[in-house]
Amino acid sequence: MESLFQHFRKEEQPFIEQVAGWIIEVEDRYTPKLTDFLDPRQRFIVQSVVGSSDVKIASAGLFQDPERERLLLYPSYYEPQPEDFQLVMLELKYPAKFVSLEHPDILGSLMSLGLDRGKYGDIRIENEQVQFAVAAEIQSYLEANFVSAKNVKVQLKQVEGAENFIQVHEEWAEETDTVSSLRLDTVMSSVFKISRQKASAYIHGGKAKVNWTVQEQPAFELQESDLISVRGLGRVKVLAIEGRTRKDKIRLQIGRLVPKG
Repeated sequence: MESLFQHFRKEEQPFIEQVAGWIIEVEDRYTPKLTDFLDPRQRFIVQSVVGSSDVKIASAGLFQDPERERLLLYPSYYEPQPEDFQLVMLELKYPAKFVSLEHPDILGSLMSLGLDRGKYGDIRIENEQVQFAVAAEIQSYLEANFVSAKNVKVQLKQVEGAENFIQVHEEWAEETDTVSSLRLDTVMSSVFKISRQKASAYIHGGKAKVNWTVQEQPAFELQESDLISVRGLGRVKVLAIEGRTRKDKIRLQIGRLVPKG
């Protein structure tokens, strides 16, 4: 376990230990283990910890190409079924003539109900339509308690059939970049073509997120599979760290979200 820790951030160690516990549980009981919704970085950690063990991994998040998914860790004999993931798609009904709801409004209202973020999957909005994936075990609680958002009354309705889910097609372009270090401000400066000072200003201003969490430390060191989103600049993923060049620069494989239109 210590050798595994050195490849990840210190603050990720409790999650790594939790994943190791899941693997032991699957191996000892020889039965599947369902996780909460995990973001791509967390799923990368799970895959790394599982490694070459006999435990297999399947994932689902209802939406096409979801960012957040539940994982099923299972022994080799098991054949995962869609119902194993215990997922429900809900649609939010609200007076769209009087209010416009955005992602932060919905997530903020959901989080105010006291449930863990891991119980909610992706939230998608298309025009006035709002849908989000949730863990089936909280459906009844949400239907009873999620009654308002942005000071307007709302109702929830279950959506049946994948053909009725909001379809969001994201296009990512891959490119290579070289940086002097993996500091957040250094990478942002390079990939967004701005100065280090401007990158630091974005970070200190709370406008930069790493893996969906605001990161206010310019010296924060990025790792493989990290997703960086900067308000007004866009989103990039660190797909791979490919070693160093002859001039001792770090070569990165980057994925960049292509703007629509």
